[in-house]
Amino acid sequence: MIISTQKTLFSIVLIFSVMLNPGCKNASSENSKEFDVVIINGRVIDPESNLDEVINIGIINGKVELITEKEISGKTIIDARDLVVAPGFIDIHQHGQDHENYTYKVMDGVTTALELEMGTADVDGWYMEREGKTIINHGVSIGHVPLRMEIMDDPGGFAPVADAVYRPASDTEIVLLREGIERGLNRGALGVGFGLMYTPAASKWEILEMFRESGKEKAPCYVHLRYGGQIEPYSCIAALQEVISATAITAAPLHVVHVTSIGFNLTPKMLQMIREARSRGLDVSVECYPYTATQTTIESAVYNEGWQEMFGITYEDLQWAETGEWLNKESFDSYRKTGGMVIAHSIPDEVVKSTIADPLVIIASDGMLSGGKGHPRGVGTFSRVLGKYVREDKILSLTDALRKITLMPAQRLEDIAPSMKNKGRITVGADADITIFHPDEIIDQATYEEPAKFSKGIHFVLVNGIIVVNDGHLQDNLFPGKSVRGAIK
Repeated sequence: MIISTQKTLFSIVLIFSVMLNPGCKNASSENSKEFDVVIINGRVIDPESNLDEVINIGIINGKVELITEKEISGKTIIDARDLVVAPGFIDIHQHGQDHENYTYKVMDGVTTALELEMGTADVDGWYMEREGKTIINHGVSIGHVPLRMEIMDDPGGFAPVADAVYRPASDTEIVLLREGIERGLNRGALGVGFGLMYTPAASKWEILEMFRESGKEKAPCYVHLRYGGQIEPYSCIAALQEVISATAITAAPLHVVHVTSIGFNLTPKMLQMIREARSRGLDVSVECYPYTATQTTIESAVYNEGWQEMFGITYEDLQWAETGEWLNKESFDSYRKTGGMVIAHSIPDEVVKSTIADPLVIIASDGMLSGGKGHPRGVGTFSRVLGKYVREDKILSLTDALRKITLMPAQRLEDIAPSMKNKGRITVGADADITIFHPDEIIDQATYEEPAKFSKGIHFVLVNGIIVVNDGHLQDNLFPGKSVRGAIK
């Protein structure tokens, strides 16, 4: 059977090679295998080995079995002529962890999406809920915020709104929090998530105690810092000092999330601090997203009194995610009572560009969509980097951009989840998580007013060797996603 679609720049042909490819009989025994899937004629880029070559890939049982210049055959053949064949994109900061969000992720080339900043209070339950039901790979941290909400009986949803925000933890509650983190790490959590800006009453000692628990297992701490902006003594510099100090004291690895939405114009100074910490042997990493606006819940502590001075914005810079309307004081006060997602246009464009271009910085989305509403970062982050910042603005090379969205996030997770050594790469033995795109077409299409618009230019996506995006179309009722999990004790 042959199925083909003619397009200007590419085609896909599905064939049974034993019948239609007799030339392969003269190849070596390895090359004469019939693979489950072969990808031919594509420009294969592997950021780890610096491979950048038109070459063929053979896949068996969800793994890359062969990379060769020779002709190979398989049950399914993808002709990737004029396309880039890259490791599947890895999003280490994705809040939306349901079918709706996974759909938009995979159409943006993402094959693994991890909820590491906020995490969960119930690691086993979180993984069980998704077992065998996901298009892409998934994983979670044990979260300080949800544990605090559970222990303090806070009625909030995504973020706390009552005692977990405003009440210091007692010594007994700090013990319970440490026990919750220990339990989560023992159940395979990918580290510990912190949203310090959402829990301002959490003392620095409480957070240091949580880092101590993380440090025992060398589990990464994924941290939304306590403060943002430049108003002392509650500046982004002070906030970063707090957690770098905690890392120095406890040896817990540190990952600073969405640095531009905390640092604004001071982001370069924060990156300098992180480099200095790394130069002294501390395990510190950092991420950003490629947008000039933030998003969070309007009822959270983030928008407590003083937010205008902290972020350098006012009511008119806020946009209601549900409707796209721009706010004023009256509508802000009204929505603050009802709750919901608000977008803040607060990050200077030049800061976004310089941070994306920095070799130290991983790209992650901080994405979450609900009923088609939300921030475009949850839909278009990775295509935006490759389309706008690589092709159009030329602030970094294609290989460097791919390194930031494949290899670097995989490496951040390898110590706690050794399975990540098989992701973020195209090499023999690696998981066949592969994204195939057109470098001249790829671009995000999601906007602040219309966030639920698929990215353009993603032609094929394979998750564990299964083609879940075929010729630009999402395939129905395929759930090859697997859990990414640490050791279970």
